[in-house]
Amino acid sequence: MNRHKTREKLMTITYQQLLIKGDFDEIVSDNFQNKVIDEYSVKIINFIKTKQDDYIEYINNVLEEWTFDRLGYIEQAILLLACAEFDCKETYASVIIDEAINLCKEYCGDDTYKLINGVLDKL
Repeated sequence: MNRHKTREKLMTITYQQLLIKGDFDEIVSDNFQNKVIDEYSVKIINFIKTKQDDYIEYINNVLEEWTFDRLGYIEQAILLLACAEFDCKETYASVIIDEAINLCKEYCGDDTYKLINGVLDKL
């Protein structure tokens, strides 16, 4: 699976966790269906699981006249994924931002990518 497809899968997992507030490990297991999970995905999942509240606080500090909770679940998932990737320090920031924008263009409203770009540029 290439990195873009991996990010889509990780975004989906994060989205599901935000939506149903379910057990992260169970959601991961359901999505990977007992396939071997690559090391990068494991790192990102663990960052999101353990630092989600910190990431939300960072995002809230950047959002102007808006809060994380007011964003759609897809937008939240994309931002959390990007924060985890920044934290992981294995990918250039420009690549992370570009991938987040591409996910946003594919899964969100027309102009939502501008918000995502603005937030990630400030993080």
